[in-house]
Amino acid sequence: MALQCGIVGLPNVGKSTLFNALSSAKAEAANFPFCTIEPNVGVVSVPDKRLQVLEGLVNPQRVVPTIIEFVDIAGLVKGASKGEGLGNKFLANIREVNAIIHVIRCFEDDNIVHVAGGVDPVFDKEVIDTELQLKDLESIDKKIQRIEKIAKSGDAKAKAELEILNRFKQGLTSGLNARAIEVEKEELEAVRDLHLLTIKPVLYVANVDEGSILSGNKYVEQLKEKVKEENAEVILLCAALESQIAEFDDPEEEAMFLSEYGLEESGLNRLISGAYTLLDLITYFTAGVQEVRAWTIKRGWKAPQAAGVIHTDFERGFIKAEVIKLADYVQFKTEAGCRENGKIAIEGKEYVVHDGDIMHFRFNV
Repeated sequence: MALQCGIVGLPNVGKSTLFNALSSAKAEAANFPFCTIEPNVGVVSVPDKRLQVLEGLVNPQRVVPTIIEFVDIAGLVKGASKGEGLGNKFLANIREVNAIIHVIRCFEDDNIVHVAGGVDPVFDKEVIDTELQLKDLESIDKKIQRIEKIAKSGDAKAKAELEILNRFKQGLTSGLNARAIEVEKEELEAVRDLHLLTIKPVLYVANVDEGSILSGNKYVEQLKEKVKEENAEVILLCAALESQIAEFDDPEEEAMFLSEYGLEESGLNRLISGAYTLLDLITYFTAGVQEVRAWTIKRGWKAPQAAGVIHTDFERGFIKAEVIKLADYVQFKTEAGCRENGKIAIEGKEYVVHDGDIMHFRFNV
């Protein structure tokens, strides 16, 4: 399942530099706004040490990691909701992604122009929030106009839906993003068809200088305080440094470079893993001599749904799933060893797949 995270932010905050480090697809990084006119899409492997463990045990012909797509979206300016700058294109692009990676500048550099004239992460966040909220309000208002007519006729369902829509309108008007508005899960149905921009899950990336990658700085603290209401995560990384790290082909050289900065892993790995978690995704594996492969599914999916990610026939004709836990595979070395020691569970249609399960499906079509 190909899922997309859109990288957004004001011009000159480091979006394209970050995207270039993330992916072999190169966006043009330049010291002026709108250097990324069309959205660039990069396919990025999700780092997972469990794949390496399975590779060592199975010795397959190939190893296939799971992936996430990152989209570098053109910089936004104030007034985008009314079509200013590249507003319409920006808003159309962001509507198509599953989650938002919001890059915010948290470093000082007189050589890099800031559209607002100075570094202010709270201002940067609010500019984009406001434009997205205004567009969401526009969508909410249009639906309210439609539902009001039905509600006036006495339709109970329409009245209930109207109450929920007005709650979202009130929240957005007061400056809240839709994801921060408290509603019951079933009440989200009232706005599902609107594909609200501010209801998408978000991960904030504080782009800092090299000296702030471990402990942050005053700008990072300002940002963290501001996003508390959304219960959102803030990841620290230095996009310029990540560009250097991305050039390493030798894992040992990369590890040495990271250690010089007191890092155990790159900021990009943390970002990719964070995006994966943000989308509430988990991984299961298939393992054989031809291929060891990671498969992406939503947390809570049952075995037939998980099988359908491989092929729709697997879900349609699902009979059972054979499941091995990674710890058991490591202990008994082979699938045969797990079978001999009773460590292969036979699961049916109601089995909820767990992160890290090694699975083999039986089906009949």
